Amino acid sequence: MSATPASTPETADPAVPSLTGQGSPSGTPRSADRPGLLQQIIRGDVLVVVLAFVFAVIIGSVLIVIADEDVRAAAVYFFARPGDTLAAAWGAIRDAYAAMFRGAIFDYQARTPARAFKPITETLTVATPLIIAACGMAVGFRAGLFNIGGTGQLIVGAMGAGYVGFAIDLPPVVHLVAALVAGIVAGGIWGGIAGFLKARFGANEVISTIMLNWIATYGIMYALKTKAFTGANQAQPTSPAVADDAALPLLLGPQFRLHLGLVLAIASIVFLWWLMSRSSLGFKFRAVGSNPRAAEVAGIDVGRSALGVMLIAGALVGLAGAVHVLGTEHRLTGGIAGSVGFDAITVALLGRSGPIGILLAGILFAALGTGGRFMETTQGVPLDLVQVIQALVVLFIAAPPLVRALVGLRRVDRPGAPRRRGRRRSQSPSPTSGPAATEGENA
Repeated sequence: MSATPASTPETADPAVPSLTGQGSPSGTPRSADRPGLLQQIIRGDVLVVVLAFVFAVIIGSVLIVIADEDVRAAAVYFFARPGDTLAAAWGAIRDAYAAMFRGAIFDYQARTPARAFKPITETLTVATPLIIAACGMAVGFRAGLFNIGGTGQLIVGAMGAGYVGFAIDLPPVVHLVAALVAGIVAGGIWGGIAGFLKARFGANEVISTIMLNWIATYGIMYALKTKAFTGANQAQPTSPAVADDAALPLLLGPQFRLHLGLVLAIASIVFLWWLMSRSSLGFKFRAVGSNPRAAEVAGIDVGRSALGVMLIAGALVGLAGAVHVLGTEHRLTGGIAGSVGFDAITVALLGRSGPIGILLAGILFAALGTGGRFMETTQGVPLDLVQVIQALVVLFIAAPPLVRALVGLRRVDRPGAPRRRGRRRSQSPSPTSGPAATEGENA
């Protein structure tokens, strides 16, 4: 065995300067894979998410100004009195976002404390199924599977939980648990169909889950025309209300809609963290998502992992459907899923498929929805503006280099690339350069 030669001043790498312009102390070279704190923040996902939301709000503000009638009226004589136009624009933006805050977080103009705090409880109520469904989406994303079947899995989960809730008589606590388990099992089976097709036949999960969405959508429409799901009231395409024993109990009394599903949402966050970060099964899922060929060489069954991922993802989304029907809607309708299934995809992407990120993104999206409705009622700003802001957030998050380029941090994505200005000066001298070349240049 040959001994490893010790590094000498001639062979040692030069100290890499930090962001403050100072080299590492005592001549010790700083490793390239251990950047400074500021550089870690700049390269991190948190900064991209925050900047994406800021840019989306700025563009939304421009749309508010364009749609406001007072601003358009003042813009007619802008060159004569520009201050009126600017004041009207600022007033429109301020009033719109103040109304959104009042409708989503805290209504500081309410007359009673209960009405003042009601917006935040509504936001948490709307966020509950979003967070649970987004956890299911995150399992698939981190395993390399793009699950688009949230709507179908949520519908099937709601159908299973709702049917047990209104059609079967059970003791109080057992009834609620049975309804939740029915939703989990139904969603898991529906997601497992796509996983089986992926594992057995190599079917693309995007196509199969989209088709399963339509099957579930038309399936519930058909079911609500049958006596099994409508009971004696077959004239209306709705099911009977779930029994009180199967409904999720309210947390803050009858004046608020916030229910026990919030606890289940937090439990789903903890389960996602444990599954993907602390369990051997989650390690296999992440390994398959990172490199399926390497995982297969290491002895991991890729097909079985795909089936397991879709089973767990579908079960979580099915739980979201069960919580939605047992805690908020209390009966099945043709539009029981709403936009929760697709919004959960956005929440998972916005939260970078991480537990804390999903929790914050779910609350943010719910706040935009509840605040947007209040903004439309009080200020006349169309609710479509909220959807524009949500779409812009996703657009910016999908392109982190674009976000960094807008704030002048383009070189962060290419840390080794030299600046365009002065590129020739930054290049190292050629091996043939030396004193002779310098004397030739002086001559």
